[in-house]
Amino acid sequence: MRNIVLIGMPGSGKSTVGVLLAKSAGMGFIDTDLIIQSHTGRLLYKMIEEDGIESFIASEESAIRGLVCDNCVIATGGSAVYGGAGMEHLKSLGKIVYIRLPWETIEFRLVNIRTRGVVMRPGETVKELFEERSPLYEKYADVSVDGEGLPEDVVGRILDAVKQG
Repeated sequence: MRNIVLIGMPGSGKSTVGVLLAKSAGMGFIDTDLIIQSHTGRLLYKMIEEDGIESFIASEESAIRGLVCDNCVIATGGSAVYGGAGMEHLKSLGKIVYIRLPWETIEFRLVNIRTRGVVMRPGETVKELFEERSPLYEKYADVSVDGEGLPEDVVGRILDAVKQG
């Protein structure tokens, strides 16, 4: 199997589900947020605070464009969809799966939004961020799955969706 790329809002479960999905499917696991942190030696939120949103998005896209892998689950940062060239590279690597959740669930899950490294403009709400990004997730996704429920249930939905589509 080629790669499975997970996209979605921060808090949608990409990293958590991604590890379980990789174990279930016998695949490797890559988290692009961890790659960025490893390359820069800094936490995501520090990069955003110190360098700004545009610089962070450029770093994220550069890390994504540098990915070379096969038979891996790739969990992306929620802002990966802001980099068109990065998303096209991910599309060339495998099937893109959008883990879809309502904004209310995302807001409930994002208790540590400040230190999580979420790309948000000052004063922007989770709902506004959700409304801005949702069309981008839909645009790039090969398939969408419901992210509600236990992570194991989401893994099952992703495996079913990837097999069908």
